[in-house]
Amino acid sequence: MIFDSHAHYNDEAFSEDRDVLLGSMRENGVGYIINACSDWNSVQETLTLMEKYSFMYGALGIHPSDIADMDEERFAQIRQLFKNPKAVAVGEIGLDYYWDKEEAVQKNQREWFSRQLLLAGELGRPVVIHSREAAKDTYDVMAASGAKDLQGVIHCFSYTKEMAREFLKWDYYFGIGGVITFKNAKKLKEAVEYIPMDRILLETDCPYLAPEPNRGKRNSSLNLPYVAQAIADIKGITAAEVVEITCRNAKQLFSIEAE
Repeated sequence: MIFDSHAHYNDEAFSEDRDVLLGSMRENGVGYIINACSDWNSVQETLTLMEKYSFMYGALGIHPSDIADMDEERFAQIRQLFKNPKAVAVGEIGLDYYWDKEEAVQKNQREWFSRQLLLAGELGRPVVIHSREAAKDTYDVMAASGAKDLQGVIHCFSYTKEMAREFLKWDYYFGIGGVITFKNAKKLKEAVEYIPMDRILLETDCPYLAPEPNRGKRNSSLNLPYVAQAIADIKGITAAEVVEITCRNAKQLFSIEAE
């Protein structure tokens, strides 16, 4: 079964047909989905999805671009929500310097990134890392916060194979999605060729980053066969093997028992 390790089905892009779409997942070979949070509202919405769908799990945390939502009260509330056994990861957390250029904002991102990493260590949960135009600071904050002793995935990995090498030293996983199908994704394709299959996860980041031939349209887990085939072409294996291996990897990372 396909395991979508990073989705946003709470997004308003799915408002009109969310139930129909999610109801079609099993018959289309999608067996597991991790819904990743961004802001505080998405935490509540993810909890609802987790309760409604047996195959839906949650990564609970606050995205760097939404860190204004975070304060001590909400941080304490998030900690309590991990009593739910389907809350399987802290995420998505990290740094995003693409949108936020001001040093004061970036400093706040780094502080809450560190706090959420430490929370993951306290809870014994893996982390889902968002990093955009912030490779060195992401690595440095993680190193200073004990992330090498955590498990986790670098979501939507977009850096070089040299950066992948550094995260592989910590046994991290790498989320690979629709970008791998783009013609101009040379750097990512080189990284995927380098990264061992036992460290790769399939992800959509839906509704964003739909693969070719649906680039520019709303993305969903139903597009993951295109991603699996692109990885298979790079690795010289079959798409079915990619699906099997990445599903096994995700179950191991998120401690989800086989059905």
